Amino acid sequence: MPALLQCLSHSPLKGYVDPAADTVEEVASLMRALSDELHAFAPQLIVLFAPDHYNGFFLDNMPQICIGMQASSVGDYRSSPGALDVPRAIAEACHRYVVAQDFDVSSSYRMQIDHGFSQPLEELTGALDRYPVLPIFINSVAPPLISCARARKFGCAIGAFAGSLGIRVAYIGSGGLSHNPPIPEIATCPPEVAERIVAGRNPTPEARAARQARTIEAATRFAAGTSELRPLNPAWDQAFMHRLATRDWAALDAIGNAELTSAAGASGHESKTWIAACAAFDAASAGRGEFRTRYYRAIPEWIAGFGAMSGSAP
Repeated sequence: MPALLQCLSHSPLKGYVDPAADTVEEVASLMRALSDELHAFAPQLIVLFAPDHYNGFFLDNMPQICIGMQASSVGDYRSSPGALDVPRAIAEACHRYVVAQDFDVSSSYRMQIDHGFSQPLEELTGALDRYPVLPIFINSVAPPLISCARARKFGCAIGAFAGSLGIRVAYIGSGGLSHNPPIPEIATCPPEVAERIVAGRNPTPEARAARQARTIEAATRFAAGTSELRPLNPAWDQAFMHRLATRDWAALDAIGNAELTSAAGASGHESKTWIAACAAFDAASAGRGEFRTRYYRAIPEWIAGFGAMSGSAP
């Protein structure tokens, strides 16, 4: 069956701290093109690999990978709250399949997702529930983290499963490239922040607004060049995208976590969602698809190396 691939960056700062108008329109034009391609493909299932930013997954029980049997958006920043259309029977079958392939993967019948999932769904499809979605969380913020090689192998297993369904499947990887936003770490944060990242589900509207205001303020300083946050790394981003586009799996597997953090920042591990999505697409299409680099620009206002790739296979 035909398969579609779309990998793209996300940023909660869209509409809050924006770059120049022509850059905003560049990205909007890109999103319109990707959306048109997705609708034309008319997927019967979207497999969405994405991270979380301590909005749905916390340190009281942090899985490396989690498949959602049901899922709903918390509605952070400009994303909408509400339920995703998760086909439960497919999700359960997928979980059984990957566990049988020796992947120790968590599952959730009450998955909460944030803008990492909801932003691409809304921008590409127009709604959280426009198409059936299999949501797959990959931990990208709470060490220890899986390796790039493990993300690829897991993606291959997902692609083997989804490719066997006999339906049109779109594989989406949602994650920033180089970026190092102010996400706390349990080893260094104060006790009150530690409590939030350990067990901070369902905050009050006031607490969520205060947290988001701090991120917006940090982005404003980063764009002005007055921040101590790690700079974006366009050279690393573009080399990473080239490795994916050329299927240089050996080079991708060789990227160690310490190297990735040093080059792309603590949240650069979100790039593993791209690796998993590309590997899934490749496995499902038996390597027949073509990868295209669609866009790249370092956008400090969004604290993001902002890129996009796509692929299609008959």
